[in-house]
Amino acid sequence: MNYRKLDIFSPMIVVLLVVVYLIFSFIAFEYHLKELVGININTIGIIILGIIFYVLGICISKYLLKNKNLSVDTNKLEKITSKRFILTLVLLGIILQIINMVYLGGIPLFSGYLKAHAATRIWLLSYLLFLPSINVLLAKYNDKRYYILFIIGLLLFVCTGYRTTVMAIVISVLITLYYTRDIPRKYLILSIAGIFILLLIVGYVAVKSIEWQTWTLNPLELLFYRAGYTLQVLDHAIALQGSTHGQLLYNTLMGFFKSTDPRVIVGSTTLGYAHSTTSMIFGPALLDFGLYAMLIQMLLIGFIIGAVYYIQKTFNTVFVALYAMLLAHVIIWIETGPTDLVVLLFFVISILTIIYTIRNNKGGQ
Repeated sequence: MNYRKLDIFSPMIVVLLVVVYLIFSFIAFEYHLKELVGININTIGIIILGIIFYVLGICISKYLLKNKNLSVDTNKLEKITSKRFILTLVLLGIILQIINMVYLGGIPLFSGYLKAHAATRIWLLSYLLFLPSINVLLAKYNDKRYYILFIIGLLLFVCTGYRTTVMAIVISVLITLYYTRDIPRKYLILSIAGIFILLLIVGYVAVKSIEWQTWTLNPLELLFYRAGYTLQVLDHAIALQGSTHGQLLYNTLMGFFKSTDPRVIVGSTTLGYAHSTTSMIFGPALLDFGLYAMLIQMLLIGFIIGAVYYIQKTFNTVFVALYAMLLAHVIIWIETGPTDLVVLLFFVISILTIIYTIRNNKGGQ
């Protein structure tokens, strides 16, 4: 079977990865890593419901778009994706990240104290510029020199110590290259293995560098423990539905400007003490507004990612970059949950780009 006939980066990969995440969690429970105790069986039912609504959103987007006669306004598209403009954004993102490091006075990857202050407004702007522009650059312009910019930017973001931004960069670029280059299967497998190893290394080094914590788990155990711990937090969130009364959504939208981390609110609510905590993709909406809000959220995520997937399969290039960027973050949300303003901004940027450049030619079939 030709592996290209199986689109491994379709929106359905999220369903597969949720299953993998649950398997990792149950491995952690089986070995009682750091006294993890397991979850209520009802939690699995809630997860299945969330996945069903995610898939339903994908199906609805496919149904609504399949008979649309869409076309791209090439003049508008060229205006916002010219090589000079995109290169400028990539370089500006890299320069801002260097400025951020200088401002911090060290490398956050090796210091928990520096990492706690690394997500500055400079960092936010740097990430907003670098991630979409490097993906657009690689999607539209097949020049091997641009891989150097990708590596430089990646290393700089590795130095911040944040696993999520590093994973978003490498996963999105892999997805972009998967759709725009003819990658041999062995290189694809090696790339996925490399991402997994990078995840282990960055996560382990970042944790070991937190001066006020002591960890005895090895890198693989730490990976399983994170999954089990996060699923256990989700279990608490299900028992506490609606208890945050919209605080997580509000602080996701406004907290960056007020130096408030929504994940600390998750920790305070579910664990009883202030600690930055993740609760899977389902947790924040459950804590804020309850089950129905979570199901609506999953429906919307499925609809948006399904729509962008359809558009990128139809028009390729720039739209591949947008899809890669969004899918990478939805994959990361499986653990972290949608509590990042920067990711919501990427969704807004992608939707506005599509609205600006895609036309519906009425009357076509």
